[in-house]
Amino acid sequence: MISAEQNDLMTRVGQGSPAGSLLRRYWQPAALVDELDADPERPLRALRLLGQDLVLFRDAQGRYGMVDRDCPHRGADLAFGRLEDGGLRCVFHGWLFDVEGRCLETPAEPAGSRLCDSIRQRAYPVVAKAGVLWTYLGEGAPPALPHFDCFVAPDSHVFAFKGLWDCNWLQALEVGIDPAHASWLHRFFEDEDPTASYGRQFRSASMDSDAPMTQLLREYGSPEIRVERTDYGMRLATLRRIDDARTHMRITNLLFPQAFVIPMSAEMTITQWHVPIDDTACYWYSLFTSFGSPVDKGTMRAQRLKTYPAPDYRPVVGRSNRWGYDPREQRSQTFTGMGFDINVHDQFACESMGPIQDRGREHLGSTDKGIVLYRRLLVDAIRKSGAGERPLMVLDDAQARAMTGPAAIDGIGPGDAWEAYWKETDARRRQACSWLGASAEQTA
Repeated sequence: MISAEQNDLMTRVGQGSPAGSLLRRYWQPAALVDELDADPERPLRALRLLGQDLVLFRDAQGRYGMVDRDCPHRGADLAFGRLEDGGLRCVFHGWLFDVEGRCLETPAEPAGSRLCDSIRQRAYPVVAKAGVLWTYLGEGAPPALPHFDCFVAPDSHVFAFKGLWDCNWLQALEVGIDPAHASWLHRFFEDEDPTASYGRQFRSASMDSDAPMTQLLREYGSPEIRVERTDYGMRLATLRRIDDARTHMRITNLLFPQAFVIPMSAEMTITQWHVPIDDTACYWYSLFTSFGSPVDKGTMRAQRLKTYPAPDYRPVVGRSNRWGYDPREQRSQTFTGMGFDINVHDQFACESMGPIQDRGREHLGSTDKGIVLYRRLLVDAIRKSGAGERPLMVLDDAQARAMTGPAAIDGIGPGDAWEAYWKETDARRRQACSWLGASAEQTA
């Protein structure tokens, strides 16, 4: 049981809160690169991140900037500003700011005024990586980004998308480190041809098998789950014994502080961040990384826009329309009766807990090992950050270069040699990968 005080400690993210202060020590996804490309004449987006109201923009030189949304003059909304003369100009009195927050002009002031020399709008660094614009809201120099697969793959082999959920970020993250739920929440009563399921999670076949993942998850609903700490957070092994000779295994990972990496198919993984908008809403950002052919971004974008349409990526189903629930579908097609998009299934599970889950009412079981370990990691990192120590995954350049992978595998291997199997399978996939090369062999 978790007390209300400890629940607040882990979930609240506003400025000055313990968890909020921790998350500000990491790069955070702020927007998709596509969002600023949608209107080339006005590449600007207002957004809310970790409870802060911000404006993201690209200037005429192609530089990205992120600044607080309220003008430092008299608080007018910079989201309605003009992109001109090398920066963002407030429409109230014409004050002009560049991507670093420097005040370049205060044109309503008398000629010769040097007022702008003393004005600085709070600005935050922005970098484009893997189709996402990342920002750092913390103090001091930002940490180095780890050399995870999604960050080192070429643009042709990574596709990024996002979706909005009306719930706290922590309950959204925790669904990804709860492997047992996939056998139930994502249970389909009919299996598709895996060759016709491009870009759809669980619809492909497991490695070294012709059986669709949906069939394996459905037929083996009580897996053994093993967790272990790693230098990046946690590795989870979910084992479903098929017979004495074969075991279905899923190797997934928690990337501290708020992401996980899971297998989507034999050649593609998903790395997903859960990013607080504020205490009661969040975005998930999914980075699909292909080790084989370039990603068919048009197909994948079209699939996902049907459920999470631009420009806000707010889902077409939710509490207001009961997540699309259809009792007739529930009787014959899906376990939930909420369609075939597994993101909607997860959305239902997380949003139905309430804006912030009351963890004082939960009763964890043996399948919740990953959640238990993660909460310990989180509380420990909050303590270290509050004490001025360096928490897990705040990396320097050397540490970031050494932080590769991690492996995410779904396959059927020898029953008693499952650990050797997933390592060998991952190494084989990496050796065949055109953008990694034979030298990028992955080890445990």
